[in-house]
Amino acid sequence: MVRSEFKNEYTYRRFVEAGKEEDFDALFDAAVVEAKHLFGKTHPIYIEGKPVETQDKIKELSPIDGAIIGYFQKGGRGEARKAIETAKAAFWTWKKVDYKERSTLFRKAAEIFSRNKFLLSAILSYENGKSRYESVGEVDEAIDFMRYYAIDLENNKGYTRRTMERESTAKVSAGFQGAPSSRSEKVTIRMEPMGVFGVIAPFNFPVSISVGMSTGAMLTGNTVVFKPSASDSMTLLTGLKIYEYLKEAGIPDGVFNYVSGPGSEVGDELVVNKDVSGIVFTGSRAVGTGMITKSYGLGQQKAFIIEMGGKNPAIVSKNANLDHAIQGIASAAFGFDGQKCSACSRVYVHESIKEEFISRLIEKVRTFKIGNPLQKDVYMGPLISENAYKTYIDAIDKAKKFGRVLYGGNRVSNDLHGFYVEPAIAEVMHQNELVKKELFVPVLTVESFRSFAEALDMANDVEYGLTAGLYSENRKEINEFMDKIQAGTVYINRETSATTGAVVGLHTFVGWKGSSVGGKGSGSKFYLQQFMREQSLSVSK
Repeated sequence: MVRSEFKNEYTYRRFVEAGKEEDFDALFDAAVVEAKHLFGKTHPIYIEGKPVETQDKIKELSPIDGAIIGYFQKGGRGEARKAIETAKAAFWTWKKVDYKERSTLFRKAAEIFSRNKFLLSAILSYENGKSRYESVGEVDEAIDFMRYYAIDLENNKGYTRRTMERESTAKVSAGFQGAPSSRSEKVTIRMEPMGVFGVIAPFNFPVSISVGMSTGAMLTGNTVVFKPSASDSMTLLTGLKIYEYLKEAGIPDGVFNYVSGPGSEVGDELVVNKDVSGIVFTGSRAVGTGMITKSYGLGQQKAFIIEMGGKNPAIVSKNANLDHAIQGIASAAFGFDGQKCSACSRVYVHESIKEEFISRLIEKVRTFKIGNPLQKDVYMGPLISENAYKTYIDAIDKAKKFGRVLYGGNRVSNDLHGFYVEPAIAEVMHQNELVKKELFVPVLTVESFRSFAEALDMANDVEYGLTAGLYSENRKEINEFMDKIQAGTVYINRETSATTGAVVGLHTFVGWKGSSVGGKGSGSKFYLQQFMREQSLSVSK
């Protein structure tokens, strides 16, 4: 069998390398206009391919300017139960579909997403405030996930292998471990799908993470009840477009069901319902561990594939290339306003270069344009919600009380109606909660160290272990960092970003400690196996 070759979508990179950045911007600008025509409409839930209306509605507003994106159904336990029942019934047919056919469907879906990438990216920017560059990159990642996982399934032949034991001429009067048999034994070892998976999506990567999680479940023969983010950080229209594109690709009715509604009802029903075999979730540690505790407390041993955030450090050695460190840390800390689970939120810099580092970091951050993310060259858009803004203000108040704010900390005034804030850099003591608690806002803490061992101890001294970065040209320090850092996704001397931006097929995105359950990452050759259980089938002849 010829192994397929995976290639990343890399839309922006291809345009820029071809000297066609203006074409990229023109396509996105046209998509912004097209996206506006979709706004203000009322959209149904989809269960078994059929539209479902509910009495109450959810009004989704853009964090950019408060524009009404649309009205969506406020699904509850009833809708969730119906979707679960439908997905369970569809499972028995879907699981029998040959893996090559499932792979073909997701390759087709990837092509549909690729054709619509600028429209989907424009909707995404409207929904959560990402810049055009972040949004197109995210849609690219969704496309990459579908293609990468399809190739992985094909190259592993659907995760089925066969073994055989030949018959023996020896005879025994009774059986025991290792006894010879007069009959041959043919064994099929296969990975089997589990059933219905609840896919609970985050607001910050509502296309790529949602598609990646859903593809992992369906490609391996499971069915899905998909719940997009529907609280004060809503991404309901991108979730609906995912449903539409998958349906266009030929995913059968009932295999992927779209249910909008609050986590307290739809999400909770997925957790407690005995007909749900697994949960795929990206979000906070409190919610993730709470779901596991609740499910197992009911005696339900569901599969949990969960990524639960991070408090990601970067170490800047006295042997660092400061140009690379400044660029990488500024990007990782403040891209998408720090609203990434992989965002750099802690920096440990050697005391001998601390003042120079801080001065140059502030100089770099001053260049970041803050405003409407739909506009070209805007780097930071609005925070996702008022609650996020309150978290930001609270963090700034604590930094002033227990340390000092070195830069930022203020709301930015403009003619829009969103929550626009400055990137903030603060110096506090290591035991302060700003150093320990995931904030999900653009606040970066800075501390100094004397010895590299001290820096490593501080970097590891949190409950999370998602991503981490190092800037050092010293081989001994690099080796010690690789040996001792407690994080699943690690970058060294990365100029583009200190802790963010895992690329499908190049990195695997995985957390340690309190950042994940299972310790296997997305974009990994081990990812799909989490959605299946192994079975050994032996037939003697």
